Amino acid sequence: MSHIFPLQQPDDITALAEKIGQSKYVFLGESSHGTSEFYTWRAHISKKLITDYGFDYIAVEGDWPGCYQICKYIQNTHDTKTEAFSVLHDFSRWPTWMWANWEIVHFVEWMKNHNTSEKKKKEIGFYGLDVYSLWESIEAIKLYLQKNYPEHTQLIYNVYRCFFPYRENFQQYGMDNFYFPDGCADEITDMLKQLRYRKMNMQMKDTEGYFNATQNAMIIQNAEQYYRQMIRGGPQSWNMRDTHMWETLQRLTKKYGEESKGIIWAHNTHIGDARATDMEASGMLNIGQLARENMKKSDVALVGFSTYQGSVIAGNSWDAPMEIMTVPSAKTESIDEILHNYGGGDDFFCETQSLPSTLNEKRGQRAIGVVYDPSQEQHGNYVPTYIKKRYDYLLFCDSTRPLHPLHISPEEHTVPDLYPWGL
Repeated sequence: MSHIFPLQQPDDITALAEKIGQSKYVFLGESSHGTSEFYTWRAHISKKLITDYGFDYIAVEGDWPGCYQICKYIQNTHDTKTEAFSVLHDFSRWPTWMWANWEIVHFVEWMKNHNTSEKKKKEIGFYGLDVYSLWESIEAIKLYLQKNYPEHTQLIYNVYRCFFPYRENFQQYGMDNFYFPDGCADEITDMLKQLRYRKMNMQMKDTEGYFNATQNAMIIQNAEQYYRQMIRGGPQSWNMRDTHMWETLQRLTKKYGEESKGIIWAHNTHIGDARATDMEASGMLNIGQLARENMKKSDVALVGFSTYQGSVIAGNSWDAPMEIMTVPSAKTESIDEILHNYGGGDDFFCETQSLPSTLNEKRGQRAIGVVYDPSQEQHGNYVPTYIKKRYDYLLFCDSTRPLHPLHISPEEHTVPDLYPWGL
């Protein structure tokens, strides 16, 4: 079929890159957080967009402080780390495997080599979009002030002291402050005011450091509200999280310049337009929807990912040990089963508008998170979706494998043979 493009080796994504390379934002999804092929293809697409179409940065569904360490490493400004393995092995918050994996190690080394060889005035960066890192962001600001502005450490002291009892359990903070609207909000507001007041002095000394500090401050403010809303239930906490992602993306655009271009890696539930799923009826939005609503159509490319069967890394409950789980063949009459039949069991990408008419109606598309129970496949794990409205393009991997995590026993720490054509 001439309207689908087989995927067998890295060069096969050239046609996709030609279609999306002129966009300002390219969103690359995944239908699970633990699938090797999704990370590998996103890495190859990103390489092509960076080298041939001048993309400036990658922003991922990850924590800002940890991802900022990756950014420092690939831009050759890290204080201590001399290899990507060490940087990524420091990702210790569950689910560790999302970024502490060999697929990302290879890609991070590629980005560092690219920055070194290109010797650009404006090197590519790697950033986290998420809002979970409340305590890590507090620690980051504290260390920044202690190192550069010891006379201003009082800016973070009250925030540090207020959150200290909850540093191991921020859900408890939300529960304790359910009926009390203030919590630590006043301390955060005062910190933000003081940072802005000292902006000119700090930027003159260290523009990059100030940018990182203010982003961490915004995370603290938004995370505080997120944990409150999470206890209250409803769509507000989800919407706050994705709105924070969108606002972070705007700050990155301002940092790199209005003509800059970014690549976003996140789950399909974040990058696929929420209005084309049952999320809309639940009052939920996402970053893909916000991009389409706020940008020109030609500036946004949404690329969804899908699989039919295979295996995946996940946990059977929150904070549970990671394990390799079987992904059974897709649910009958789901989008994933139809794609399996449509492609004859092969991997491919296509424009969603070229998909057969059987996919004009709303059908379930597989969505595996960090918590997964394969036995519930027929009862959950599918998002009712109008696929042609949710994405601009779709990348389908028929049979997939689990990520290769770093946090395993020392004797297993050998570089895995990821694919015949590697990363």
